[in-house]
Order: sequence, then structure tokens, then C-alpha cells
Amino acid sequence: MNSCTIERGKVLEILSQIKPILKDKYGVSRLGIFGSFARNEATESSDVDVVLEMEEPNLFMMVHIKEEIEKNLGKPVDLVRYRERMNPYLKVRIEREAIYV
Repeated sequence: MNSCTIERGKVLEILSQIKPILKDKYGVSRLGIFGSFARNEATESSDVDVVLEMEEPNLFMMVHIKEEIEKNLGKPVDLVRYRERMNPYLKVRIEREAIYV
């Protein structure tokens, strides 16, 4: 088992633990990862690509969600809100790679 597999598992475990808090506090309905961590290609310098869906999207809340996730993971996070109308390339990538908790 390579270290990325362990890292991915740890990231998913932490997201699973904080998801109920993010749901109660910010209305996060889905939470997952995509990108290098989801593909087991992450390196020490990789950020964590996190995808979420929210009941009532709010940019101000997104900033707080990003900060909370970064604090819990101890790694930089690139946070993306999944929605019907978004960059088609990114949407396809998320649909293909995402692992939800």
C-alpha cells in the first residue's frame, strides 16, 4: 500500500467526521474529494480538491467551510461547489473522479 492510499483514507476519514458539523452549520449536503487524492496520485505538496453541494449556496459560508476543512486536514484545500451550471470540463472531472463521504 503506498502512502497516497493511506493519505486518501485519512482525508476521507476526517471529512466523514466533520461532515455532520458542516451540514448543521452551513447546510452542506454532499462532501467529497476529487483530483490527485481521489486518484491516489497525491504528493507531499498536493492540495486537497474538495467538492461539496449546499442547500443554500453562499460565498461567505464557502470561505468559512474552506477554512474549517483546511484546519482539520492540515493541508491547503481547493474547494469547489458542484452545480448544474459550471465549467463543463471541471464538472466531468468531478463526476468521473469524486469520492463522497
